[in-house]
Amino acid sequence: MSRVGRVRTTTRILALLAAPVVALAACSSSGPDQPKSVAQQFADALTKDDVQGAAALTDDPKSASAALGPLYDGLGKNVKFQVQDTGKNGGSDSFELSATWKLGADGKHEWTYTTQGTAADHDGWKVHWNPLTVAPGLDQGPLSYGPAYPQQPARILDSNGGELMTQQVVTLVNVASGADLGAVAALLAPISPGITATSLQSDLSGAQGKPITAITLRDSDLAPIQQQLSALSGVTLAQQTRLLTTDKALTSPTLSGLADLWQQEADAASGWAVRATTSDGSTVRIAGQEAKPTTDIRTTLDVGMQRAALGALSSITQPAAIVALQPSTGNVLAMAQNSPADAQGPIALTGLYPPGSTFKTVTVSAALQAGIVTPDTVLPCPGSANIEGRTIPNDNNFDLGNVPLHTAFAQSCNTTMGKLAVQLPPDGLTKAAAQLGLGIDFVTPGLTTVTGKVPAANTPAERVESGIGQGQVTATPFGMALVAATIAHGSVPNPTLVAGQPGKPNPVPAPLPANIPNEIKPMMRETVTSGTATNLRDIPDMLGKTGTAEFIDDKHAHGWFVGISGDLAIAVFIYDANSSTPAVDAAGRMLRALH
Repeated sequence: MSRVGRVRTTTRILALLAAPVVALAACSSSGPDQPKSVAQQFADALTKDDVQGAAALTDDPKSASAALGPLYDGLGKNVKFQVQDTGKNGGSDSFELSATWKLGADGKHEWTYTTQGTAADHDGWKVHWNPLTVAPGLDQGPLSYGPAYPQQPARILDSNGGELMTQQVVTLVNVASGADLGAVAALLAPISPGITATSLQSDLSGAQGKPITAITLRDSDLAPIQQQLSALSGVTLAQQTRLLTTDKALTSPTLSGLADLWQQEADAASGWAVRATTSDGSTVRIAGQEAKPTTDIRTTLDVGMQRAALGALSSITQPAAIVALQPSTGNVLAMAQNSPADAQGPIALTGLYPPGSTFKTVTVSAALQAGIVTPDTVLPCPGSANIEGRTIPNDNNFDLGNVPLHTAFAQSCNTTMGKLAVQLPPDGLTKAAAQLGLGIDFVTPGLTTVTGKVPAANTPAERVESGIGQGQVTATPFGMALVAATIAHGSVPNPTLVAGQPGKPNPVPAPLPANIPNEIKPMMRETVTSGTATNLRDIPDMLGKTGTAEFIDDKHAHGWFVGISGDLAIAVFIYDANSSTPAVDAAGRMLRALH
């Protein structure tokens, strides 16, 4: 063979050897960067919350889509995925992802992790679907973010350290359309008489086909009927934890504020957690931060006094409230309302009403400070009087003739007080009321209150109205209890519901001259011994002032009583009672129960 022939043969052999190499290169989609490219596309889609786009880049789009949708629902969309590294792993191309989630509405909690994934060329490069490539724990079930609270939650205690409110397990009775509403109502009505088949149907209609929660039950109420409820089609039972009184019969408008304070402190101490919900409904903690311990909240409430106050109101059909304060400390000892009052809201704390003759404590304070009178000044008390064009009567037009101021106070002479008020400056009653705490706002932990409003009376007619607790003057039961507490204490005590955390006044009330309480208290004592509150004469050293406050068309009247018994100041309010007698009687029932 010639040299030329040998060269041609060698060239042909080399060409044959090279051909398979070209063919292998053609089988690769676009070279060694493709695994990194598809991983980056996957990371970018995840960052953009593009569920369908990310799922389409996997080898199992259906499973990926089913897992990714709930992921963003549970953790939010504030997340960044990045490809950290790529490499070979057993013939498959692997990559490492890092993720940072900013969790919560404000993104204050951050969850950072890294995961491993693989990609392969299956008629185009795809990420092998594995939930763990996206997030730890996603293989166990949907992930969710939420607060993490201490294993031993704080309690709310009464003044003696007894448990007042604790976190308890309750059960929601959920009812869906198609359930036997008559059977449901028959089981629940003994616990809540307002539940009927008709009321349940009305609630379902309003829910537009969605299930409703018919009632939330404590364990003691659920146990006798749990089996029957569970057997009903369309009825499901779901458990929750809630802060509840240890005695469900114990109610108070203070409890809502205490629960809010408890929640605020629990939230401030809470950690956070990412949890997986497994197929059996249980949860598994995947990541997070442990909660800080919280301390019990000790209140000033006296449970025995609270029960006595509730008992005193139980027979009253109109909205009614009692507030009891300790003058020496400002401690809230009891605050009670009956069911009709509860239906209107926390009227003991924020319900503004004309205080009627209980406001005469303010009127005599202003008149005494102005030097117009002394307790022994003899004044006329006619059955009615025309004062600066405003005719005012006494109750049933009683006429005492000329009597000392202390007697006019004890007998509640409107005509006497109207004539005193008209002699005061426009802001005279406003200032005197503030010295007794009325019209002062307080920022008090666990307690949202209003005391009252006593605007300046710019005309003589307005001053006459204000002087007898009518016109533009309004007060809350809490505000009038504070007036009584101030007279007992000599200065406005800062109201306190959480032990050691007194309220802060805004503005700080001007000091009450020392002689004023000493001059008013004998008048309040005379009101009980021989005036309008003689039903309380059997209670030793009881001081008081009654009030009847007309409203609407002057044919309706609220009933009031404020009193002092030792280191206890109370206010009783009964809506539309027509006289002060029911309020006096309620005060008597409460105080006698304590004795």
